[in-house]
Amino acid sequence: MSVRPYRDIYRRQSRQVMVGDVAVGGGAPISVQTMTNTLTSDADATIRQVQAAAEAGADIVRVSCPDEESTAALKTIVKSVDVPIVADIHFHYRRGIEAAEAGAACLRINPGNIGSPERVREVVQAAKDHGCSMRIGVNAGSLEKHLLEKYGEPCPEAMVESGLEHARILEDNDFYNFKISVKASDVFLAVAAYHGLAEACNYPLHLGITEAGGLRGGTVKSAIGIGNLLWAGIGDTIRVSLSADPVEEVKVGYDILKSLNLRHRGVNVISCPSCARQQFDVIATVKVLEERLAHITTPLTVSVIGCVVNGPGEARETDIGFTGGGKGTHQVYIGGLPHHRLQDENVVDHLVKLVEDKAAEIEAEKDAANAAE
Repeated sequence: MSVRPYRDIYRRQSRQVMVGDVAVGGGAPISVQTMTNTLTSDADATIRQVQAAAEAGADIVRVSCPDEESTAALKTIVKSVDVPIVADIHFHYRRGIEAAEAGAACLRINPGNIGSPERVREVVQAAKDHGCSMRIGVNAGSLEKHLLEKYGEPCPEAMVESGLEHARILEDNDFYNFKISVKASDVFLAVAAYHGLAEACNYPLHLGITEAGGLRGGTVKSAIGIGNLLWAGIGDTIRVSLSADPVEEVKVGYDILKSLNLRHRGVNVISCPSCARQQFDVIATVKVLEERLAHITTPLTVSVIGCVVNGPGEARETDIGFTGGGKGTHQVYIGGLPHHRLQDENVVDHLVKLVEDKAAEIEAEKDAANAAE
């Protein structure tokens, strides 16, 4: 009997679209998105929030464009940041045209909701003229009236049908540079809808559990829903929707991808919950250590384990390991092997220095390899 390797995730094959210079679908790395919560018309505040999200690792950032003042500010915003900007458009076709002209890399817009076929053609033409992709964004909370009448309530079939109806409008206008999402705040509904959509088309899919909640509850719901889909090979780009700072959405997005070995950024700290066997204060150490290592973007794994029960085993699988030992003297592992011992008083400073040195070494090797090419 052949057994599928347990760490392998076979990703669904999808078309590829470009959001600015970020490839989505077609085997490209899964991108992480977030959305600003500033008034887009306040260009300075929005730029600061976009830059903070980009520094945290956001590949793509969406901004809402509900009025003409917002699309007017968009031109300044786009020129001031280094990540592609998605303009979130609802109902008013002129906002879509203005956003494309202002330099948006993508329009989040449902073509069936912006008016007559002529208006749709105008928006599509603006997208074509300015190299703009689109995202069809179906939401269980705003399904079309005829679908609610047909199905009686929001359900996976209604959401998939909505997405495909909007897709056909774009296809009829000879436009295929788009991705689709079918979001819901109900994890079961969203996951079922995405599975149905994945079977019905080959367009790239943008994943999310919409209106997931606050930082802790929303993180849990998003990890269950998005993680479930990614594990099934579904999804090309993700956004974790939290009632929190957009930077937190980016961090959680990367944590989900890291947990599935789909993408790595920064230091992955593996630590025990601590117990009576711990030989140092694990919780306090990990808290400070994660804060001190937040600036590192190089993918690295660090294990911090309070005692020798699991410490050596975890250390074998990480770049740098730290295991509690007796009488305030602990073991440090490098590359999975015992390297040296360490006293209590300088644990965090010492580990930070080891990680920074290792990250610098890895980056130097990358630069050397690139120069050799």
